Amino acid sequence: MSKKVAATELQNLWTEYKKHSTIESRNELLLRYSYLVKRVVSRLTFVNNSSLDMEDLISYGILGLMDAIEKYDPSRNVKFETYATFRIKGAIIDQLRKQDWVPRSLRTKSKQLCKAIDEVEKEGRSASDEEIANTLGVSVEELRKTLVEMHSFAVVSLEEQLHEIASSLVDSRRYDDPEHVVQVNELKGYLAKAIDELPEREKMVISLYYFEELTLKEIGMVLGISESRVSQLHTRALLKLKNKLMRIKGDLLEGGLA
Repeated sequence: MSKKVAATELQNLWTEYKKHSTIESRNELLLRYSYLVKRVVSRLTFVNNSSLDMEDLISYGILGLMDAIEKYDPSRNVKFETYATFRIKGAIIDQLRKQDWVPRSLRTKSKQLCKAIDEVEKEGRSASDEEIANTLGVSVEELRKTLVEMHSFAVVSLEEQLHEIASSLVDSRRYDDPEHVVQVNELKGYLAKAIDELPEREKMVISLYYFEELTLKEIGMVLGISESRVSQLHTRALLKLKNKLMRIKGDLLEGGLA
């Protein structure tokens, strides 16, 4: 089947569902877009070390996909994949928040790590493993073990912050509102600047993970390092971004971007 024929068939399916809301057409759309759920879930977990149950996450994500299909307006200039991914992540994050899935010990470690990174970076340099470990009073090996352990939590935690901010923008403004467009661009600009300030290897991991959508294993192959080391670098970068985001979160939600 050619891409043109497939696109026409999909468009007809959307028309059928929006006009008649049949279970058959909805289920067909769910089947067509189920790969989005698997993609989101695979990027929230580090399979070798995660307290998240992938089957549970997939079920939460399916609920988000169903919500996206029901609420999506094909006439708006927004790709369904973009809209659905946002809803899928939101559904997963909402369920995880209700369950309080993170062990208290892991939350404590996260706070300690964020504080240690902040202390080092207040001196005007990006925190290395050695400096973070010295600040915490632990060995580099122990720190790196903790970074791997925290990977899924760090990914979900940053996604939660970004989703909270993005939700406030979506709920309070129309997509085509000029002020909304300016605010979203400001947020994108801030995130781009925060990423650009990361050390080169951390910036590369973030770029390959979020923009090229490579897995941790694939990133390791590109950089010539182990999947576990990629997990460590990714967690460290995410904690730094979380610190930067926390410093302006109040302004983003209550000030210029509210």
